[in-house]
Amino acid sequence: MICLQGKGVSEGLAQGPICFYRRAEAAAFAGAGSAAAADPAAEARRFARAAAKTAEHLNALAETARAAAGEEAALLFEAHALLAKDEDFADFVNAAIESEHCSAERAVLLARERFAALLAAADDAYLQQRADDVRNVARQILNSLTGVSEGGIVLRKPAILAADDFTPSETLLLDKTRLLGLLTQSGSASSHTAILARTMGIPAICGLGEALGPALDGRMAVMDGAAGTVAVEPDAAALTAFAAACAQRQTLHAQAEAARGQPDVTLDGRVLHVYCNIGAPEDLAAVQANDGQGVGLFRSEFLYLAAGGCPTEEQQFQAYRAIAAAMEGRRVVIRTLDVGSDKQLSHFDLPREENPALGMRGVRVCLAHPEVFCTQLRALYRASAYGNVAILLPMIASVWEVRECKRLCQSVMAQLEREGALYRADTALGVMIETPAAVLIAAELAREADFFSVGTNDLTQYLLACDRQSGHLEKFRDTHHPAVLRAVKLAADAARAAGIPISICGDLAADLSLTQAFAAMGIDALSVPPAAVLPLRAAVRRTSAKGCAPQAPQ
Repeated sequence: MICLQGKGVSEGLAQGPICFYRRAEAAAFAGAGSAAAADPAAEARRFARAAAKTAEHLNALAETARAAAGEEAALLFEAHALLAKDEDFADFVNAAIESEHCSAERAVLLARERFAALLAAADDAYLQQRADDVRNVARQILNSLTGVSEGGIVLRKPAILAADDFTPSETLLLDKTRLLGLLTQSGSASSHTAILARTMGIPAICGLGEALGPALDGRMAVMDGAAGTVAVEPDAAALTAFAAACAQRQTLHAQAEAARGQPDVTLDGRVLHVYCNIGAPEDLAAVQANDGQGVGLFRSEFLYLAAGGCPTEEQQFQAYRAIAAAMEGRRVVIRTLDVGSDKQLSHFDLPREENPALGMRGVRVCLAHPEVFCTQLRALYRASAYGNVAILLPMIASVWEVRECKRLCQSVMAQLEREGALYRADTALGVMIETPAAVLIAAELAREADFFSVGTNDLTQYLLACDRQSGHLEKFRDTHHPAVLRAVKLAADAARAAGIPISICGDLAADLSLTQAFAAMGIDALSVPPAAVLPLRAAVRRTSAKGCAPQAPQ
């Protein structure tokens, strides 16, 4: 038996033969266009046609992703489509064609490595991550030039698919009727493959290294996507443990389904609401299918990213109203524009920063562009007349930021009042607790805010000084670190003392091993991806919050 340990990035169990995927591109690209090109202008035109075709293909994949995996997945492909038309990359390609008199294929290969190397060497985690995007998009342009068809990997029999890594398009177009699980040598929990696998419910493990290789092709294995373990040619003990894990998973699944339609109440009678995180109005179908009791986090920035700039007040109003009306009085928390760091938006022409995670992002961008912020606030307050809307401010680090946001909110409401527009003056205004500063001044912030929402992803990043985008820091990114849990407890204590509710909307909200701890801390709501609602509700209903203080008012 061979035991492999990687990073579990999408939970689930699978048993079957390993199928190691070898790309057709290797032979097609080897020495591609190594001979000198007779007509550089013709090669430039070939590249332009291939880039345009690739952008068209990626936009079509975005629609496929939107239907299969939601808005966040679709935006990934739309971003890649923009990259296929990127002028800087095109300049690299055309310069290679001119200077080296080479074919379009050869020029794309050269540009890919030069452009990606520049990004990878940047003192900017966001740009480093984009190096992989450049390689993925360049590969697809090469596919177009050489006639290689990528994606749509067809398995002849049920199998666990393995590779060095998978591109987003390969992951999206996998033949899921026979796909048991995914294994990769590289990658991280924040990689595109991992995100897509989680969204589509495919067990996946990344970072298995060179131990995962073609030599394992065809060999039987069992994998645990939560633990990150793979046993190749498992012995009797491993098979027994796997069978027990499968039985336990079936029991938990049955408990989750039994929780459908049941109240979110612990054994000792404490309400712990289970809400959903979404990125687009289209995600409401998943909220309703999974029995979500509200929207604990609507990431409004995806409206901006999808538009490639700032959507109008009316466009935003229509989106927010649709969500509020569809939830029929149930709580809808909408986070104001949260761009910067790993979510760049060209409209704001944000400065190139050595560490964008510590730069212009979240509420800082909003306060630096009050005209954009007030447009969004007008849309939000107008939508508040159609449901139970609450507004959430991201990346708060100081009391003055909240007060300035409240001043702008008052100004917007005064405008709407003069115009005779419908809005709710009692719309709740909340603060995200995701910086160490916000934790340490939580008592002061609680006097200004109507509610708290803890963003554990960024809070963990800042507390542990671990870039959440870096795959090299997995073993140092301890989401259960005592500092993280103590920070959540400090925020909960401050909220309870001030009589305001507090929720968690980061990844830890869906961590069932922490459900009882959060209930005991006095957390009032957990907001999770729609697919995590029923398992979490079942966990809430079988836990006890004995000894915790009375819950804050809703």
